[in-house]
Amino acid sequence: MRETLQKLIGGGTWRSVRSAGFFIAALGLAGLSQAQTGGENISLAEARNRAFQRNWDLLAAKNDVDIAVAQRIVAREFPNPAASFSVAKINTDNHAASTASGNGFWDRNYDTIAAVSQLIEIGGKRRARKDSASAGLKGAEAKLADARRLLDQGVTQAFVGVLLAERNRSVLVGSASSLRQEARITEVRQRAGDISLADKSQIEIAAERLELDAASAAANARKARVALEVLLGEKDPRGEIKLSDALDALANLPVDASANPSTANPRPDLLLAEAARAKADADLRAAKAARIPDPSFLAQYEHEPPDQPNTVGFGISFPLPLWNRNRGNITAASATLEQTETQIEKTRAQVVADIATARTSYLDAHDRWLRYRDELTPKSEKIRESVAYAYEKGGAALLDLLAAQRNDNEVRLATAQAAAEAANAAANLRAALNQTDRPNPPKP
Repeated sequence: MRETLQKLIGGGTWRSVRSAGFFIAALGLAGLSQAQTGGENISLAEARNRAFQRNWDLLAAKNDVDIAVAQRIVAREFPNPAASFSVAKINTDNHAASTASGNGFWDRNYDTIAAVSQLIEIGGKRRARKDSASAGLKGAEAKLADARRLLDQGVTQAFVGVLLAERNRSVLVGSASSLRQEARITEVRQRAGDISLADKSQIEIAAERLELDAASAAANARKARVALEVLLGEKDPRGEIKLSDALDALANLPVDASANPSTANPRPDLLLAEAARAKADADLRAAKAARIPDPSFLAQYEHEPPDQPNTVGFGISFPLPLWNRNRGNITAASATLEQTETQIEKTRAQVVADIATARTSYLDAHDRWLRYRDELTPKSEKIRESVAYAYEKGGAALLDLLAAQRNDNEVRLATAQAAAEAANAAANLRAALNQTDRPNPPKP
């Protein structure tokens, strides 16, 4: 462990490591490095595919589709007929039940009736029920597609979050290492009497603060990995996954900011709203059709010897719609239909707003990242190097060195943040335009 810590501080003395803050920071970094050795490398595309296969919420949405398929099967089924068998007029006193045909069960003067009745739905009830179930299935499929769209967006953001935390840790470790190098040079000058011991101590304190911040960034990276593993459906998320893509590569992925929504592939949340309206319309028709009573047709066979040994009968029955005209259900279904129509308009407006917001955010974030990468970061690095060189030669004060190091550190952290925002903005724009990497699932 001592050799590891000495390597982290760039060859500094063991005495400087014994400060409590730096020891905790270095121990956190070393522990994270050891914990990551058992992980696996995974790209963003692989992470998406894994999430599409194993994400818990997506699996639940697939089960909703299966349930909707079952409900459609139920809606297509006819009511089962009802069969009945009864024996009446059985003597309970001492009168004989036998007839001229004999005293067997079939020959006695019992009244034996076997009947079958069948309910017939009229008024469009079955059609409305089937349409409602079909709309429910379309809604479940749209919900699954929308869950996949949002999962694609969420996995990208979680992936970028891990890369950002790693980049922050790397920047802070690099800055701390640079200050440790300056501390070693300062120690030589302090021995020669050029600077005071306080100057050397200030540099070491600044380095130790950066190392503590790096340890905190490492912990944040570990937590971000755990969150990513949860999205990927890992049963034992420990934050040990490794990412093979670079943050700058994701920030530079091409996205057509001028693209418009595809009419051939509309947003699934809009399809979900339209399916809800279709289902509400079918439910309203079913509620109105329920005012019409459904008849039940009866056919029976009756055996009553000796006068009427074998007879048949037919009948029809239906409820009389005198007191209940299903007004409450019709009113509720009408309100639900109006609500779904309002929801469609709201969803359409939300789609337009999402695209406009995502397009503006992407253009701004991408341009800001390019300026940080191509202009601000190189300038800041040159200033830091020139001030550090001047300080080593005695031509700059300690405050100038610390200010240049702090400014360069802030610029590099801001550059990483800008890259993450550009990558997330690109993912948001693709999600708003429904440009996911995986097509919608086939209909069952």
